[in-house]
Amino acid sequence: RVYGRNAAAVSEALRRAVAHLPVEINPRQPRRNSFEVSLVKEDGSTVELWSGIGKGPPRKLKFPQPEVVVEALKSSLA
Repeated sequence: RVYGRNAAAVSEALRRAVAHLPVEINPRQPRRNSFEVSLVKEDGSTVELWSGIGKGPPRKLKFPQPEVVVEALKSSLA
């Protein structure tokens, strides 16, 4: 449930930041005990915006602050 809550918070922040941005949560089976956010560009390339793999303990370090992901998205789109 904690993964779902964090995914919802990040996706909502991304939608607020860029109105036309389609957001998908887990289009493929996710890695166990991981939280990652990626941008798939129009050309099919992927940019990792945030990864919690290798972070923690404590467990809360595995999840990003939504503002951090929004800033990474904006710099990737610039």
